Amino acid sequence: MEFDLNSNYPFFLFFVFINLSGPIECLSSSGYYTTPFNRSSFPADFIFGASSSAYQYEGATQVDGRRPSIWDTFVREFPEKIADHSNGNIAEEFYYLYKEDIARMKEIGLDSFRFSLSWPRILPYGKISGGVNQKGVDFYNFIVDELISNGIQPLVTLFHWDVPQAIEDEYGGFLSSEIVDDYRNYADFCFKEFGDRVKYWVTINEPDIVGLKGYASGINAPGRCSSYIGNCTVGNSATEPYMVVHNMILSHAAAVKLYREKYQASQKGKLGITVSVRWMVPKYPTVSCRKAASTALDFSFGWVVHPLVYGEYPESMRDLVGTRLPNFTEEETEMVKGYFDFVGINYYTARYAEEATSYSSIYLSYTTDSRVNLTTEKNGIPIGPQAAPSWLYVYPKGIREILLYTKSKYNNIPIIVTENGMADPNNSSISINDALNDNLRIKYHFLHLSYLLEAIKDGVDVRGYYVWSFLDDFEWELGYTVRFGINFVDYENGLKRYYKHSALWFKDFLQMENVTSSSLLYSQ
Repeated sequence: MEFDLNSNYPFFLFFVFINLSGPIECLSSSGYYTTPFNRSSFPADFIFGASSSAYQYEGATQVDGRRPSIWDTFVREFPEKIADHSNGNIAEEFYYLYKEDIARMKEIGLDSFRFSLSWPRILPYGKISGGVNQKGVDFYNFIVDELISNGIQPLVTLFHWDVPQAIEDEYGGFLSSEIVDDYRNYADFCFKEFGDRVKYWVTINEPDIVGLKGYASGINAPGRCSSYIGNCTVGNSATEPYMVVHNMILSHAAAVKLYREKYQASQKGKLGITVSVRWMVPKYPTVSCRKAASTALDFSFGWVVHPLVYGEYPESMRDLVGTRLPNFTEEETEMVKGYFDFVGINYYTARYAEEATSYSSIYLSYTTDSRVNLTTEKNGIPIGPQAAPSWLYVYPKGIREILLYTKSKYNNIPIIVTENGMADPNNSSISINDALNDNLRIKYHFLHLSYLLEAIKDGVDVRGYYVWSFLDDFEWELGYTVRFGINFVDYENGLKRYYKHSALWFKDFLQMENVTSSSLLYSQ
């Protein structure tokens, strides 16, 4: 059964031990963190929230004037690239159930909810000239107003991977610099429509992942890559990832420039861009491994952040990619450099890095240009316990390391941790009560928050922390085979929501109840 957050629900005590089937870095030699710990341990204005995205949550993809995005097309044309051949046509039906979900956010005590706008729900043809879909605009106004009326601050992502198919067909989407003007116009409309109430904006979610998965390996929409890299019919893994990310950075900068000139004085909002980053651990204590880790960070995190801080791509990228890496003109450098109020970091996991022993100058690709070999094991021992996704190994210490790295290399820029989380398998053979017992997720968030707090004490300018994800959702190429949510969605019975134990743990944490890694967990 589900717990009522307002009732005096029964608990059973048991201890949470941290050493799980592999090494997890801990904050104390005793094996678990014992200091009392709650939201009051963080700065008074620190924001705690949860994240989502439109295609992963909303459903209702073919109603009320919404037209297809590249993800609608991708899942239809390449169902075999989704683990369970599923799609986001229904997803969690947040389009219909948003009031219920926002009520849950309020009960848990979240300060903020990060959601994305579906570009083709607002502008079905991708352009202002193609017409505005008022029903889509109304939907997002309803969400913003509902959040604010419940005391929850919206953080709005303008673009979370759903390029309108109409402009993809017209000129190739982010492959063309033509998209910069269309994206700016879309952002302008959203600032004008929602900016009186929305004070935090993310322009683009994870340009680096779009470049990698959409255009280098082809496992995400629009599914482009070189034939020697993956199962793709079109694409060029050696050039297209760099073109796409370049145009995303220019689109971001154009939107921020417009906002600063036209809206920021009156609306007083803040804009940032989010980047996915894995912490890179030198596999061995050698000069070559340390260099490999540094280069790997340049090719992921630095790919986006370095131009925003310094106006150019990292030196290692320029040296290794050469003329395949676009250049910023003097005018573009001036537009890009410094055009952000914060950077969002999406951190989940880490890798060991060492210098690659082989490199092909014939089969070029972004995936190999760094000449770094990334692994999850050293001497047969995983870098951390593996969660349900094959790529996610739990390494909490990495969140502190990447924050300290950002402080040192990028002048202590303001940071919001816009995503952090882990997934369980979607196991239909266990009961819902068993599925709600997500103790590893509690440990995951506890340890990451502990290391995040240490980074703040070390002087890193971190402004907020968002859980991924508020609900179980459509997880891109993984479909519904994994569950990232702190709330369980019953896909077999009308998408009913249930609080997982992690949601109850966050409620205690946010309502000033002291929690430690030997805190009580929630069982019935």
